[in-house]
Amino acid sequence: MANTKDIRNVCFLGHGGSGKTSLAEAILFLTKNSDRQGKVTDGNTVSDYDPEEIRRGFSIQSSLLSFNWKNAKINLLDTPGFFDFAGEVKQAVRVADCSVIAINAKSGIEVGTEFAFDYSDEAGIPKVIFVSKLDEENVKFDEIFTEAREKFGGAVCPVFAPFIENDKTSGYVDLIKSKYFAAEKGGSLKETPVPAAFESKIEEYKEILFESLAETSDELMEKYFENGSESFTDEEIEKAFNYGLKHGSIIPVFSGSASTLAGIDYLVDSIVKYFPSPLDRESEKIYEYVEAEENPKIKDVKIEEKGAASIFVFKTVADQFGKMSYFKVMNGSLKRDAVLKNLKSGQNEKFAHIYTLRGKKQTEVEELICGEIGVTLKLASTNSNDTLAASGNNDYVKIAYPEPFLTYALNPKAKGDEDKISTNISKLLEEDLTIKYENNAETRQMLMSGLGEMHIDVITSKLKNRYGISVEFSIPRMAYRETIKKKIDARGLHKKQSGGAGQFGDVHITFEPCDENPGLTFTETIFGGSVPKNYHPAVEKGLLECMGKGVLAGFPVVNLKANLFDGKYHDVDSNELSFKLAARLAFKQLTAASPVILEPIGELKVTIPDAIVGDIMGDLNKRRGRVMGLNPHESKKGFTVIDAEVPMAEMQTYTIQLRATSQGRGYYEFRFVRYEELPAVLSPKVIEDAKKFAQEDDE
Repeated sequence: MANTKDIRNVCFLGHGGSGKTSLAEAILFLTKNSDRQGKVTDGNTVSDYDPEEIRRGFSIQSSLLSFNWKNAKINLLDTPGFFDFAGEVKQAVRVADCSVIAINAKSGIEVGTEFAFDYSDEAGIPKVIFVSKLDEENVKFDEIFTEAREKFGGAVCPVFAPFIENDKTSGYVDLIKSKYFAAEKGGSLKETPVPAAFESKIEEYKEILFESLAETSDELMEKYFENGSESFTDEEIEKAFNYGLKHGSIIPVFSGSASTLAGIDYLVDSIVKYFPSPLDRESEKIYEYVEAEENPKIKDVKIEEKGAASIFVFKTVADQFGKMSYFKVMNGSLKRDAVLKNLKSGQNEKFAHIYTLRGKKQTEVEELICGEIGVTLKLASTNSNDTLAASGNNDYVKIAYPEPFLTYALNPKAKGDEDKISTNISKLLEEDLTIKYENNAETRQMLMSGLGEMHIDVITSKLKNRYGISVEFSIPRMAYRETIKKKIDARGLHKKQSGGAGQFGDVHITFEPCDENPGLTFTETIFGGSVPKNYHPAVEKGLLECMGKGVLAGFPVVNLKANLFDGKYHDVDSNELSFKLAARLAFKQLTAASPVILEPIGELKVTIPDAIVGDIMGDLNKRRGRVMGLNPHESKKGFTVIDAEVPMAEMQTYTIQLRATSQGRGYYEFRFVRYEELPAVLSPKVIEDAKKFAQEDDE
């Protein structure tokens, strides 16, 4: 069994199509942990094993690939590149100790590359760049390297670089050892003398690399200026590399091709030699709960390799076969049959079986040591983001998932599937914390929220393929309100005679707007007992029941004041029901009180690149939005935060529009704040739709 210092937890990040899964596949094949090198296009990779991934031809979930190589235990976490599955990426970076950010040598730095850097920085883990697909034509390593230094700083330095001739890769150079490898037919590499045409470029790259290494200590810097890079020992280089990577003063750039395996051995050997172990983190962040303070503080707690066992569950897969919990051993070691307490639920959980994973292949083990990543089955009361511990209350900081704002109404194709949806949707919610589900009683719709259209489409497929539920999605109805703008006096007279005791109630009510109370403000100014006090609650109750459906389009009524000022009663025929029905008749006369529809307004905070501020503001104007302020982003250079108020009806597909306009760089938060009067020109359409929906619901 490896020691914690020999564990390497590495997540692969990058834009969709940058070659992350192919890189993982190449590493498994090269290290003889896979007997064939699968291809994403063929749907036979170790990493993309989910039926949805095979069908679509790209990753939609993070996968764990554990294997041993040269006395090290390596846990690769392959992540999706599409923005709709950012939750899966957040899970991987939370438990990784280093990230490898793949960049397509033809496409260059893309939006997903920038997000990969952001995710790594948020998680506080070191970053490595791998420029992939260098076996193809029209590659541009030099341009990518230059742009990377401009975007991500001078810490970016080359380690294993290609030699490009006529837009094709003819060889690679190991800049630490000053060795050149020519690319032979088929892609294999053979050590040869450095081509004269590449000598100056090698010296330029070596100077950048060794200056970065020298800057990790005063002794190396002095040695570098006195005797140059040739005086560095292997031990000094390894120590400087590890220190610089750990502290962010080095972002090394590797390169190669997953198809030909060029550069793959150099990368995996560097993972073992240079990449940080879990112990290099030294500490983990936990919540410190302070009495009388609403939000917990965050503090660091030292990692104890031999301490009491504690784990953090970072991912859950819940399908028709059961629940699988992915976890990292944060402290101590976890042995089979151990019992840990869930700090959230307070329940004890027994780990009857623990496994390592390579794709979908499970290997049962007796123990997982500190820093290891594994899975277990059938934890009864444990979900993602939970901490389980043998003792103590060190609650590890949770993953901050992106919030879904693209919402659709979910409509089952088969009658009677509503109950099946409610039963099975909980399993998807356990598995994916970027999904939201609501059975909205007011609009009588099941609402599903996701991060984008592709995300929603995957949810649809899972419902069908796992649980046999076919659904369609539509734009959800808005939860409008109604109110009045004019003061009126109304009379409600209810009388009914049917042989025996009859019914009689007569009320005179003044209705007027009331901004102080969003509901009903009920008062009475009765003199002389024209309506006895014991019937006043019945009048109020009748009005409250009516407020659920307004007189314009059937939306709930708000901000209403009603004063009962007169009426009549009958000694025999009057009762509570009579006065409740009389109040309803009075309420119907609100058609004369200038009733209007109110629409929900939300507060928008949208973060976008400076270059498209004008476009976004123009779009918000079209959505009837009011821009309240513009401010530079506190930490993202070149980004602006726009504060605005926008009708919620205009924001239903904003996720799609913003992503298209900003090329995926923009993101936003949106919260309901209040109701405002709907412009009169829009009211007829809203009323017409409301009547149509009411008819459909009745049917």
